[in-house]
Amino acid sequence: MPNHAFVALRHPNFSFFLVARFCATLAVQMQGVAVGWQVYSISGNPLDLGLIGLAQFLPFSILVLVAGHFADRANRRSILFLCYSVECLCGILLLYFTLTGQQAVWPVFAVMAMYGSARAFMMPTSQAIMPNLVPADSFANAVALNSSSFQIAILTGPTVGGLLYMLGPEVVYFTVACLLLVSQIFMLFVRVEKPAPSNSPPTWHTFLEGLHFVWNKPIVLGAISLDLFAVLFGGATALLPAVASDILHVGPAELGLLRTAPGLGATLTAMTLAFFPIARQVGRWMFDGVALFGVATILFGLSANLYLSLFALALLGVGDMVSVYIRHMLVQLETPDAIRGRVSAVNSVFIGASNELGEFESGLAAAWLGLAPSIIVGGCATLLVTLIWMRGFGSLRMMNHFPQPKR
Repeated sequence: MPNHAFVALRHPNFSFFLVARFCATLAVQMQGVAVGWQVYSISGNPLDLGLIGLAQFLPFSILVLVAGHFADRANRRSILFLCYSVECLCGILLLYFTLTGQQAVWPVFAVMAMYGSARAFMMPTSQAIMPNLVPADSFANAVALNSSSFQIAILTGPTVGGLLYMLGPEVVYFTVACLLLVSQIFMLFVRVEKPAPSNSPPTWHTFLEGLHFVWNKPIVLGAISLDLFAVLFGGATALLPAVASDILHVGPAELGLLRTAPGLGATLTAMTLAFFPIARQVGRWMFDGVALFGVATILFGLSANLYLSLFALALLGVGDMVSVYIRHMLVQLETPDAIRGRVSAVNSVFIGASNELGEFESGLAAAWLGLAPSIIVGGCATLLVTLIWMRGFGSLRMMNHFPQPKR
């Protein structure tokens, strides 16, 4: 394999960060399978699957702009270490609830709210820290490797979680806590300089500086808002426990495979981008990726066959990975390091809204329209959003090259 595909791994700080993030993502994916299946088996209500996402999004949306401010003023390594510690505590609490035979779903929602609070600080910090771990000429490779590692965790986590769930949810939660402990240990080896102290006190202006920056950058605004609305309406993966049980008539092991399928498509795409990064027609690639995401969502909604559903979800992952790669490159390359945490926080708000709020929207739509119709309508809405954004953000659609990195 060509050496340039792994050049970022020559930097120890990035390598330690990569291992820590991989273990944490693996743990969260395993936890997601267990929580979704356990909640649905207790209540049998698809709306509760949406409430899992809403419980995470509410504290996330409140805290994330404050978290971006801290990411620009505090040691980013220390913030991530604390986030992994809180997530580890969440795994331990879920283990405790399971061992004590808890048959109500509200304690799970409370733990998910705690996880959402930690994620509010983790997301902008993990995005902002990336340019601090490698030199500028290795950043694109670091993004590709980070995306590949992330998608491999998404690929393997649900499958492992589904298989372990057959031994009992307590086995899953114990493994989750152990993996997050490993993440904490590896973050201790990362060395990142603390930002220079600021003499100016925090104000509403400093908190909202990232939002002002994004609003005045049409390319960045178009990229992250496209992802927000596309995934908000096309969030079919939140309904996978209900689809597996009520449409495909399969169990938790197959649910793990369904959760894995988008990760498989995304992983193969991320690995391809590590060797053959997108260098031209950047805007067109992004819109094509989102359109593929919408088409795959419609196909998944029409399917009543396990293998066709797996194929559709894999295609969904391919489209999502292309848009994620381009969006992350644009946000980080366009943003000066002094406000990178706050801009990453704004990006995280959009991502969190599309994911967690999208899960709630999917659960609500399924309760009103039914499982399959809600997924199909969501995919059609994603395609409509793509067309509207192509007209509204012409500069993004016509963008040919990535910008030079800001320092």
